[in-house]
Amino acid sequence: MPPELIAFIYNYGYLAIFLLIFAQEIGIPIPVPNELVLMFIGYLSLKGVLLLPFIIILAFLADFIGTNLLYMLFFFFGNYIINHKWRWFPLSKKRIISFSERINKGNKLTIYLCRFTPFVRGYVSVVTGLTRIKPSKYLPITFITAAVWSIMFVIIGRLIGPYFNYEENNIRNLKSIVLASVILILLIAAIIIYFRNQLTRESK
Repeated sequence: MPPELIAFIYNYGYLAIFLLIFAQEIGIPIPVPNELVLMFIGYLSLKGVLLLPFIIILAFLADFIGTNLLYMLFFFFGNYIINHKWRWFPLSKKRIISFSERINKGNKLTIYLCRFTPFVRGYVSVVTGLTRIKPSKYLPITFITAAVWSIMFVIIGRLIGPYFNYEENNIRNLKSIVLASVILILLIAAIIIYFRNQLTRESK
């Protein structure tokens, strides 16, 4: 992590945590991904610099509020954005329609999977807002995924903190850790879905 970012977190503590995660969730780029920020603050909780319950609550709130503000923005102004798409906007109309069809065809699994996929999860709020996925469908998903995502990477930070040099931007190691964590989450989700389907069949 850049020394300036580490200093910012040390100097402003809980406020810095909220601002950094919130900024990235609403689309403002920061020098490092939120996953690394969460891991670093998890490590700081291990050192006693920050309190674990507070950082988990703040990380969750920043993720949940930020992603849903972005979703609401594109939900209410989606038609205008699609018809007057800016050059910098990363998604084509064809991709937006395709994603919308995949979600509306079946269950919520597509949104869950995308929300648990690094570097993709940031676009989920944009697409779901543009395609006007109902808030009653999207908000519970963001509640669950924000909680799981925040807790998971904070705990990972506590576990690997003593062995990981946060002062170096070791992207290769970070990607490996993130990938392993995502695979673990998806595996757990697949097991839960399997057993839930089995119970549903037996009850019929």
